Formats: sequence, C-alpha cells, structure tokens
Amino acid sequence: MSVITPAMTDLAFQQCINPSCRATFAVGQTCFACPECGDLLDVVYEWDRLPVPKRLSEIEARWSDRLNPLNFSGVWRFRDLLPFAPDESIVTVGEGQTLLQTADKVAQYVGLNAGNLKLQYEGMNPSGSFKDNGMTAAFTHARMVGAHRVACASTGNTSAALAVYCSATDFGFKAIIFIGSGKIAYGKLAQALDHGALTIQIVGDFDDAMQRVRQVADRLNIYLMNSVNPFRLEGQKTIMFRVLEALAWEPPDWIVVPGGNLGNSSAFGKAFIELKHLGLIDRVPRLAVINAAGAKTLEQLVGQGLSWSNGLPDATLTQAYYDKLDADNLKASTIASAIEINRPVNLKKCLRALDFCDGVVRQVGDQEIMDAKARVGSGGLGCEPASAASVAGAKRLREEGIIAPSDRVVCILTGHQLKDPTATVAYHGTDQENFEKVLGSRGVRRAGFANRPIIVPNDLDDIIRTIALYSEAQAKGGKDA
Repeated sequence: MSVITPAMTDLAFQQCINPSCRATFAVGQTCFACPECGDLLDVVYEWDRLPVPKRLSEIEARWSDRLNPLNFSGVWRFRDLLPFAPDESIVTVGEGQTLLQTADKVAQYVGLNAGNLKLQYEGMNPSGSFKDNGMTAAFTHARMVGAHRVACASTGNTSAALAVYCSATDFGFKAIIFIGSGKIAYGKLAQALDHGALTIQIVGDFDDAMQRVRQVADRLNIYLMNSVNPFRLEGQKTIMFRVLEALAWEPPDWIVVPGGNLGNSSAFGKAFIELKHLGLIDRVPRLAVINAAGAKTLEQLVGQGLSWSNGLPDATLTQAYYDKLDADNLKASTIASAIEINRPVNLKKCLRALDFCDGVVRQVGDQEIMDAKARVGSGGLGCEPASAASVAGAKRLREEGIIAPSDRVVCILTGHQLKDPTATVAYHGTDQENFEKVLGSRGVRRAGFANRPIIVPNDLDDIIRTIALYSEAQAKGGKDA
C-alpha cells in the first residue's frame, strides 16, 4: 500500500465550487470560504498523479497491521482516498470502529424484505457520533497549519467531538464552543464540559451561534471546525468507504441519511463522485436526505425547484426562503436537536450530491422520528433522535413506493442513544408530566412502541405475578420478545 508523503500533499489543493470562480488555494492555507467569491471550498486531488488503489479491496491489507494507529483508524486506513496530509501529521484517537448491522426487525417496520436493511452505527466512535470522522481530518489539517485554538458552533455532537480531540491529544489544542440557548442535549453538553472546553452559550439558536463563531474565528484567527471546513467532509467520506467495505465493496441501492447541516450528505456525494471517477465502483447508490419537519429548509427549497444546476443553483430561491424565515421569526424546532438547523451551511454541496446520486429529500415529524427510534432500539442499537430520522425517512419512501421491498437500503445512525437520554426516557417512561414537557408539547403522542416500566407493590407475590403475566403476553405476541 502507498504511504502519503509531504511531497504528495502538493497534489492536493482547495478549490471554490462555484464554476464561475474556481479559485484555487494551497492545502496549507486556512480559508473556510472562498476569499474571491465567498462560496464553499472543496479539497481536490490530482488523482492521475497519485498512487491510488486499483481496487477498493486492496485497502483490506491494512487490517493486518492494526498495531499501526493509522491502519487501526477507520478513517485513515483509507488515506489513499483523502491524501491531503503526510502520515506524520495525522491526528487520530482511534475513530471509525463502526458497525454495519443487518436489522430485520427494523426492516419489517420499514417494509423491506428480510436482510435488506442495514444500519450503519456511528455511535461507536470515541465521542459517540459520526462527527469524529470529520474531526480527525480537520484536526490533522489544523496541526499541518500550526493552529492551536479551535472553535465550533454546535447543537451538541460537534462540540463533543471537538472537546474529545483537544483533550485526548497532546498537540496543544484549546477548544472554544458556541451553543444556542436551550438547544443542546445534556448528554452532549456533558461531554463538552467534562473534557474541559470553553463553552459559550449565546441567546439564540444554532444558526445564530454559527454566524457568531465564524465572525469570532475570522477576527481572532481561530481555526473553525464546523463542516463549512472542507477538511471535515474529507473525513466524513470514509463512512461510505466503511459501508462499502462491510458490503464486500458492492454498493447498496439506497443510502438514507439525516439532513441537518448537510455535511454528511455532501461528503457522501463527494465520496461517490471520486470513487466513480477512479473506476473503483461501477454504479452509485441513490441518496435520500431526511429533514425533520421542524427544520425542513432543504425539502422546501428542493420542492420549489432548487437544484445543483451545474454548480449555479438559483440563489434567489434560497435568499427568499431565508428572508421569510427572518420576517416570520421562524426558528428550527424538533426533538431531533442534532438536525435542528434552518440554514445548512453545506446546502450547495448537498445539491451536488443529490444531483450525482439521483437523490430525493423528505421531511418526517417528531412522532415518526420517536417511533422509528423505538424500533431501532428494540433491535439492539440505541440511537439519538436525529439518527432515527433516516429510518423514519426510509419508511416514508417505502410507503410512497420510491423504495421497493427488494431494495438494499443502508440507514445512517449518526449518534449514540445516550446522546439524548431525556427524549428516550420521556417516550418510554411513566412520568406523564415529564412526557408532556419533553414530547407532548411537540405534538408527540404515546405510541404502542413505548416500553414502559411496570409499577408494582413491593410484594414478592405481586412481582412474580407481574412477571408471569408479562411472559404470557409475550408468548401471545402482545409485546416484542
């Protein structure tokens, strides 16, 4: 296998995605928007001059050398496909040890044939979410350019991952985190606080925090770690590499992913564009991006006709939509806090991914999200609410006939169940007041999927009788075994 050397980093550069600009910048520059036109940047490679594998299966050879931290990493063992950094600059904490699980119980709920639904579980990452895939790449770039202070705006997972990489490595990184008021799950906030990050809570939502962190990063020359950073997306590409690896390099029919800031969908699209260009896959899966109904910018804009349009989407549609949000003072609102975002920074890159992958966009409500989350949990993999949007979206597309029962579908579970235990306990618990506060106020009703604790007197006979009745109900199919 090849090794990325300092000389090879000259074959990578940053490029504006606007076809009327296409300005280029060295990998060693830190610019999180095009200095010429303000558009998003890509990390681009001169593939014809780089040693890339002839087959994806060649990468499997690195599994035999897992004592090497770079080969142990589920991101950096694919470094031939994100060759912007020399090996000695890479920052890793062992990310990417994830699981693609066949989930027949969830497949039945969605309406797919047995064996046809897979759950890509990113909750096994060190910080408990997919964000580590991007953070390892962004921290690597930060180290390459000599950055020490790093910052992000976050609904939770980004801040947790940022704090982990600062505290678990010895490169002198200091974390600064911006969060909105009341817009972060305690499971995630606890990580940021526990790992020693400077946490600044502003009055406003994620979009407000994102605006401020970009201003602060620019003013104070702080390295920005949100997914507007193109190196973040390079790391997130590897989620698709691991999916393909787990499927013996045979692409599925569908990839279904939650929306939010649209970093994952953008990264996945870039991964498939590059793999197809390199001849490493012969067909591309379709992409489904699932918004929460309370944060449905992408679904609304695509429904109004917004598309990639060869890199020149109609900016007037987007601006008119944002102006209306402002005029009506509409804020994103969903139980799925990780995707509670009205102004996704990677909108344009996501449009490119949808175009290349023949993609679709849907929105699902909080009820659908929480019910899907319960079904995922009953199958053995707990996930946060935003993750379950992918399963709820697959179910919606199956009901519409867009996805067929025989299609092979991969749903991305972006974060661990314990990222937002409040929502889980409210859904399943017996405390009606807590339920109304957390879920009922959002229009979520108690469903047949709730696994409520059974309250019994502190009496041995009553306890034994309750267990017997429960066992009888299970035998009759009254509850899931």
